[in-house]
Amino acid sequence: MSTTNKVRVSVGSLADMGKRFAGAWNRATAGEQVAEAHVTFLDVQTMLEALSPRRLDLLRHVRQHGAGNVRALSQALKRDYKNVHQDVAILEACGLIQRDGRKLTAPWDELQASVSLVVSGFQ
Repeated sequence: MSTTNKVRVSVGSLADMGKRFAGAWNRATAGEQVAEAHVTFLDVQTMLEALSPRRLDLLRHVRQHGAGNVRALSQALKRDYKNVHQDVAILEACGLIQRDGRKLTAPWDELQASVSLVVSGFQ
């Protein structure tokens, strides 16, 4: 049975991130295997800007084909180098693209996004 490498992207507070971390920590100290990947944005606008259609296309391309470097990626996507460089920097800062030297990878098979409609305790 193959497993899908997922990253969960959500909008939440610092308290939400802390609860998720504490839960994973407690499960790990209890001996459970914890293999989760989360990216949390503090507001919807930031998430939507980070995951624009162009950036999602870039992420898909890197996932499927990899990229030797940003220049090669910009050429493959037929996009301006400066814009691709900026998009890669943002996706890398979010943890959605990883860099090994100059080589770019996106280890995720699936990105699951969610937005909570309930405000938690403190922000």
